[in-house]
Amino acid sequence: MQTAAKVSMIALAAMGVPVNAASSNADARAAQLVRQMTQEEKLSLVTSDMPLMMGKNRPAEAVIGAGYVAGVPRLGIPPLRETDASLGVANLMNLRRDDIATALPSTLSLASSWNPVLAHEAGAMIGAEARAKRFNVMLAGGVNLVREPRGGRSFEYPSEDPLLAGTIVGAQVAGIQSNGIISTIKHFAFNSQETGRSVVNAVIDEPSARESDLLAFQIALERGRPGSVMSAYNKVNGDWASENDWLLNQVLKRDWGFAGWVMSDWGNVHSTAKAALAGLDQQSGKGLDSKPFFGKPLDDAVASGEVPPARLDDMALRVVRSSIAAGLLDRSDVSEVQPIDYDANARVAQKAAEQGMVLLKNEGDLLPLARSVRTIVAIGGHADVGVLSGGGSTQVRPVGGPALELRPDHPGPASAFARQTYVRSSPLQALQARFPDARVTFVDGSDPAAASGAAAAADIAIVFAEEWRTEAEDRQSLSLPGRQDELIAAVAGANPRTVVVLETGGAVLMPWADKVGAILEAWYPGQRGGQALAALLAGDTAPSGRLPITFPAGEDQLPRPKLDGVAQVDAAIRDSSGKPNYGLLNNVPTFDADYRIEGAKVGYKWFAAKGLKPLFPFGYGLTYTSFGYDGLKARGGTAPSVSIQVTNTGKVAGVAVPQFYAHVRVRGETVTRLVGWQRIQLKPGERRTVNIAIDPRLLASYNPELPGWEIAKGTVALVVGEHAGDVKAEQTLALSARRLKP
Repeated sequence: MQTAAKVSMIALAAMGVPVNAASSNADARAAQLVRQMTQEEKLSLVTSDMPLMMGKNRPAEAVIGAGYVAGVPRLGIPPLRETDASLGVANLMNLRRDDIATALPSTLSLASSWNPVLAHEAGAMIGAEARAKRFNVMLAGGVNLVREPRGGRSFEYPSEDPLLAGTIVGAQVAGIQSNGIISTIKHFAFNSQETGRSVVNAVIDEPSARESDLLAFQIALERGRPGSVMSAYNKVNGDWASENDWLLNQVLKRDWGFAGWVMSDWGNVHSTAKAALAGLDQQSGKGLDSKPFFGKPLDDAVASGEVPPARLDDMALRVVRSSIAAGLLDRSDVSEVQPIDYDANARVAQKAAEQGMVLLKNEGDLLPLARSVRTIVAIGGHADVGVLSGGGSTQVRPVGGPALELRPDHPGPASAFARQTYVRSSPLQALQARFPDARVTFVDGSDPAAASGAAAAADIAIVFAEEWRTEAEDRQSLSLPGRQDELIAAVAGANPRTVVVLETGGAVLMPWADKVGAILEAWYPGQRGGQALAALLAGDTAPSGRLPITFPAGEDQLPRPKLDGVAQVDAAIRDSSGKPNYGLLNNVPTFDADYRIEGAKVGYKWFAAKGLKPLFPFGYGLTYTSFGYDGLKARGGTAPSVSIQVTNTGKVAGVAVPQFYAHVRVRGETVTRLVGWQRIQLKPGERRTVNIAIDPRLLASYNPELPGWEIAKGTVALVVGEHAGDVKAEQTLALSARRLKP
């Protein structure tokens, strides 16, 4: 075991991660403890149960949540109590109605802030709530790239860009772990769709993988230092992610020097020896698998020599090491839930919502709404009671309880999560509070004719359009569901001073975009979403969000215009009468999702390479002021960097987000890459210099023959703009030939 610990330390040093005395101490302590363990104790650390499925065998210390791992009391190793997820402390299936938590905005919203400091603060907040509820493992940190704009879990993921995704999630994970608890990052890797998620095989070449999704994970690992990584449901190049030697042993543990443990997603283990030898360290939620794989079967595999005893030792060591690093062994456990300042946490949620909302259109400076406005009609989206949230294992039972819960009108594969939940934060009431001298009314939008009549009689019409997404089920189209497009067109036809507020889990199509006065993307805005919306509409807070994903003009612009697997799933779930029966999902055959089509050119890179004009580009977002850019300077060599001066040229304060893009030659073609940005608040007339150090990997191509990153001697074009494709200034960056380790 001393050898295993030493190898981990060498690997960390090789990748440039600081190795301090605390890290070395965690390795040494873990190795010493594992040497004292019995075989049964080691085996207990590499499986987790779902407390709800333990029945009468559930110990009092197993808090109701996603998972429970028994500790080793005689050695002072505490149990692990695991809970979902990235958007707050989830209440599994909402079984305890008194168990509430602060609902953060979606991860897409958090990434729209382009603010890692805010991401750290948001992570620290939910980590504190988790610890107060006696959890010590947070299953947060979804870092998968948004390759599939229709993806059901896109709202849980940050971006289509690896630098933005890794930076935001790394900061969030660091914030969570600042509370002395463990966070994961997930779902490793290429979990880009929910349709057939347990059978889809993601096909991708190694250079493209390393330059896209894997780079996002690598950056998040370097910045967040999570204690655990959760594997994905899907296959990658033919092997399940949970038993994929290339992903887990070669990339994660060997190349990146990851010292923590790899847990499976729940119900995502398929073998004993193959999974253990491929790098899976823990079977999570074993009751959801077809059978136990890491209990007695693993014991038998060790006894037969199929799995070396040293491998079981390493599995246990990784769990213990992360527990030590988080401080779990050095503090006394608490037996009662601790007080939580929900008011203070709600203020964090509101700040995150305000910074994450993106103003997409503002014709004639319709926003902010004038204080002289006398009549406002809010239409649709249940804006009278609350704001929408996404479904699935991240669902938080918000403070105050849900304002409304609806069942979808179809019993799809997400039936276990099928609650369309609205957080109790009414935009209508918040608008009424912001505009006390105006008459602010509500129309539910079910009748477009009635809504257009109400709009015609009002000074301002605000349509709240919504699109619900959930784990386990993708959207089949990017169109708004129901008759919402018809509703918006009717309202805009009756009143050109129409504002559309979008509460969506990702990109949507907007056939009415040129007919409305303003469009505000609010995503799923969380615990204080209504108040945040009203603050932006009234101008008390200026919009500062920028899109972390591209909004296509049509599905025909996507690398896969039709979602992979739809036909296979539909055929497999038809019963003898020809009707869909989602109980037959286990009958779905494996199918491929060919990510070699776009490779590393995800999102805006694809649009640039194909010369396509999106509806709204990556990085786009309007403010209530304007900015000037000058003095761009680029410095090459072995430590490339760039700087520019930014000036607020408008009349009000605002946030600038200068974005730096490089046009890099990769395998014979030029690829556009985000290489840095900075979010800065500027007063009218204020001028500030922005300095960015560029990660050399973003100027390189990955060469598996080395193996590693390779920078060719020469020059690359570097531009600064306010979004992908925008050019405010450009400069040439001279590069020295370099090779970097994986």
